[in-house]
Amino acid sequence: MTEPDVASSDATNISMSCVRDGDDYVLNGQKWWSSGAGDPRCAVYIVMVNTPDENRSKHQQHSQVIVDAKTSGIEVLRPMQVYGHDDAPHGHMHIKFDNVRVPAENLLLGEGRGFEISQGRLGPGRIHHCMRAIGQAERALEMMCKRSMQREAFGKRLAQLGANFDIIANCRMETEQARLLCLKAAWVMDQGDARAAAPWISQIKVVAPLMALKVIDEAVQMYGAQGISQDTSLARAWTHVRTLRLADGPDAVHRRQVARAELKKYTQEKV
Repeated sequence: MTEPDVASSDATNISMSCVRDGDDYVLNGQKWWSSGAGDPRCAVYIVMVNTPDENRSKHQQHSQVIVDAKTSGIEVLRPMQVYGHDDAPHGHMHIKFDNVRVPAENLLLGEGRGFEISQGRLGPGRIHHCMRAIGQAERALEMMCKRSMQREAFGKRLAQLGANFDIIANCRMETEQARLLCLKAAWVMDQGDARAAAPWISQIKVVAPLMALKVIDEAVQMYGAQGISQDTSLARAWTHVRTLRLADGPDAVHRRQVARAELKKYTQEKV
């Protein structure tokens, strides 16, 4: 399989070719994890492309362009699977663009403004991801508590066995801590300074999925084999939240941003 034009944790590596030709742009390359492209209702793609210019900065080398999904030269190669699930009908597709011609007027804002557009979406989007992760943790904790009070083993309710009191208490406290950090990040963002909000958004983007994974995992443990089966929502929730540690930036990138913001308080040097 040809390596897709994907950047992983460094989006400046996006290399999908986009070349001006008269009144059109011509696109060549591949994209994977194109979320939503598998839905039959998906009629339009917004594609991040490489439009290099040595006179622009590192983060002004990319653009975004609107592409009709039925344009000649587009081939959907396969649905990507997330822990064995293809997420149909939504789907995260691997798509090939072979000399796809797009009207120049479909370019969004102008050449070199792709990252500007992305960052305008990613901040609120990351907070929304975290809100949903906290909601999934809340649901898992509810399921864990109900299970621990309704199920018996060795003559006792599960809640009274082992360290389950401590486990439930810790899950409650850690959920509330993450919720408060999420609210703080949202509040800072609402003040209108995206640069000031960035490290707070990075903090919750790391904290919320890690917390939710722990709570969901403890709920799975309380359910035993049923917890990893299709008979509860827990297995599906775990795979979703585990994926979130990669979506919109992996943990390591966000930790780096948090550390840089912290270190800048104590030096005039570039961090």
